[in-house]
Amino acid sequence: MADLAHNITLVGAGTIGLSFAALHLTKNPSCKVTIYDTRPDLQAYVKQHLPGYLIDTDHDACLARLIFANDLQDAVKDATVVQEQGPENADFKVSIWPQIEQHAPANAIFWSSTSGIPASVQGAQMHDTSRLVVVHPYNPPHIMPLLEVVPSSQTSQVVVDRTVSYWRALGRTPVVVKKECTGFVANRLAFALFREACSLVSQGVVDVKDLDEIVQASMGPRWSVAGPFKSYHAGGGEGGLASFMEKIGGTVQECWEASEDDVRKGAITVGGVWQGDVCRQTDEAYGVVATAERDEKTRKVLAAVGRT
Repeated sequence: MADLAHNITLVGAGTIGLSFAALHLTKNPSCKVTIYDTRPDLQAYVKQHLPGYLIDTDHDACLARLIFANDLQDAVKDATVVQEQGPENADFKVSIWPQIEQHAPANAIFWSSTSGIPASVQGAQMHDTSRLVVVHPYNPPHIMPLLEVVPSSQTSQVVVDRTVSYWRALGRTPVVVKKECTGFVANRLAFALFREACSLVSQGVVDVKDLDEIVQASMGPRWSVAGPFKSYHAGGGEGGLASFMEKIGGTVQECWEASEDDVRKGAITVGGVWQGDVCRQTDEAYGVVATAERDEKTRKVLAAVGRT
């Protein structure tokens, strides 16, 4: 997909859909973007909210390359890529892909922005599942560079290659996940840390705001330049990760075991007794978060580490 003059059809005009629209329009100035959604005020809604996602670009030029569609057949008939970000519901996704497949050009490829429903499930009623691949963003995609490309066992290598090529050409960081798994990789890592954070706060070891401060002053900046394996490999000196594990592996194991015990004893499950207090603390600490400020600071961090 070296030629970026594509017709991109986005199915769904929620926050992820608008963020992806901004990404395509900003980073691929030769593309046209069709937005399909069943909401009756689609055009007015998008024109009101999309400019907030368009950063350092000509808003009018971007909006001029937008097409609006309330009919799925019209929306996909000329598409090079159909990118779905509808409800996070397997029944919806299973039902819509055969309709898209029926009306889209034979060479169009299909991307789902799902945060956890694998392509092998979504394509259950498709004739040709080789065209479908998950492209999971780290929210918001017009800011964050990661895109997890998660094929099923039926996804063709050509589709994977075209997908990776497109996103690299837009300056993003597509990573092919080699095996389907619940939540893919980024969410598994993020939610593992989040569960431990909830456990520590619920025990009274630390409060919400101080825990965030610890992460922002340690793992946050470190992991922006080196992930956990590279970081701990460096921590082992010349002996690398093996040396690191030899020196403090006992502490690592004790932390793992304590974490498992604490999560079990504290019943740290979604909807558990702990949840109300942690949510209350978080609301008292932050109220309504200014996401514009967060996104601006994130952009500066990404620029500093060369990931814009």
